[in-house]
Amino acid sequence: MGLFSFTQEIAMDLGTANTIIIHNDKIVVDQPSVVALERKTGKVIAVGEQARQMHGKTHEDIRTIRPLKDGVIADFTAAEQMIRGLIKMFNNKGRLFAPSLRIVICIPSGSTEVETRAIRDSAEHAGGRDVYMIYEPMAAALGIGLDVEAPEGNMIVDIGGGTTEIAVISLGGIVSNKSIKIAGDDLTEDIQEYMGRQHNIKVGERTAENIKIAVGAALTELPDEDVPEDFIVHGPNRMTSLPMDIPVSYQEMAHCLDKSISKMDSAILSALEQTPPELYADIVRNGIYLTGGGALLRGLSKRFSDRIGIAFHVAEDPLHAVAKGTGIALKNIEKFNFLMR
Repeated sequence: MGLFSFTQEIAMDLGTANTIIIHNDKIVVDQPSVVALERKTGKVIAVGEQARQMHGKTHEDIRTIRPLKDGVIADFTAAEQMIRGLIKMFNNKGRLFAPSLRIVICIPSGSTEVETRAIRDSAEHAGGRDVYMIYEPMAAALGIGLDVEAPEGNMIVDIGGGTTEIAVISLGGIVSNKSIKIAGDDLTEDIQEYMGRQHNIKVGERTAENIKIAVGAALTELPDEDVPEDFIVHGPNRMTSLPMDIPVSYQEMAHCLDKSISKMDSAILSALEQTPPELYADIVRNGIYLTGGGALLRGLSKRFSDRIGIAFHVAEDPLHAVAKGTGIALKNIEKFNFLMR
């Protein structure tokens, strides 16, 4: 049994696709942002991975909800229950529940006051006594080891599940930012729509996600070592409902995802246009850093580098960069004045 402490401190990356909780510099929870509820009573049946496995497979008494859409809370009650369930996962690992919970949560840089308030309220209702907020690009910059307080410009492009956050950071603040609602979820939807239109096969969200991981790409020509094998998709024919097996190649996916990735291109260019010249020079010298799950898309950094003419670096562990940075912010609450209460 852990010691009974008066304040427990956790950092939370509350994402559209996954939620990560960090305690004492360690990732203690890394689960999909999904909650399964009993339809009649609203009772929580499962959260995280367990709920994700039910997603798209439930009967009428159970509904699975992804409470966040485009990086912000779309379903307040479900979000609160999910946060509570995930905190419980961490607390049930042999610890007594602390009477006071200090939480640092990251939020999209384009969040409105209402959206920020919703996240704060959810965290407070789920047991947070002392809640701080940090903008996602700032957390990502900290997480990949940048000195955010230096008088130097750094640009971060964080491609999550619901939003792509683009920000220029200097002297501990965000100089210019752009938050667009084109991100991992949109790529998944593109794949669902494409498979239906092109191959007449019906695929669910989870299958589309698997296709994206297996053969998703941003370029039609990848170096040999990066070329994935074709992925076989199983599903029903949209007209006849008879089973089909369709092989899908990465080139096909690059065509399918091109439109959404072009929107990311444009957003990055637009953020660069708003950047002061001195900081622009720093960015050209340092390159641009890619974080978030979307950074793992094959060929994406090369496509951006070719299109924009500035080197793009994929962070070492892009999926956990924001969470790690939120953890660093938690340890430096007194020092960093960019944290919001």
